[in-house]
Amino acid sequence: MIASDECYSEIYADEQAPPPGLLEAACAMGRRDYKNCVAFNSLSKRSNLPGLRSGYVAGDADLIRAFLLYRTYHGSAMSVHPQWVSVAAWSDEQHVIENRAIYRQKYAAVEEILREVWPMSQPPASFYLWPQTPVNDEQFTQRLMAHVNIKVLPGSYLSRVVAGANPGQNRVRMALVATLDECVEAASRLKVFMQQRSYL
Repeated sequence: MIASDECYSEIYADEQAPPPGLLEAACAMGRRDYKNCVAFNSLSKRSNLPGLRSGYVAGDADLIRAFLLYRTYHGSAMSVHPQWVSVAAWSDEQHVIENRAIYRQKYAAVEEILREVWPMSQPPASFYLWPQTPVNDEQFTQRLMAHVNIKVLPGSYLSRVVAGANPGQNRVRMALVATLDECVEAASRLKVFMQQRSYL
């Protein structure tokens, strides 16, 4: 069985090249019954509504049937108002397009400020930057919080050691989810932090 978490699927950089999802790939292969495939999505990233806890699962009817039995005993129903908000958010694509445009603005602004002191590039999807750190990622994270009050996540916390290496080691995850002005302010503080080598 393939269970695909696609909650970031609508946060991508190129409007002309949206990434395909699991069910789209299955359909392209002629697997219109989506056998052994289920995709999960939510309003959390698409609509910036993480607290609403509104999502869906779609795919193989047999797997969905079993999932619904599980959900009956281990889930809870949404109250009416969050359901109304969910209907409005799922029914509207324009705010999602605008959301992607705002993320592109944030990436461009942050990269412009940090280019000389901490080069990094926009990934093709999501709203994160994953720059390399000049020192241990945990130390960098602690010093960044202590000196300029910016919270990032050590990359090594989000990955594991495979074949003797941790791919997140000496990287940090920076989420550009604040407003454009707040991202610009944070990037400006980060520039000073890097220039002064406060991470040492």
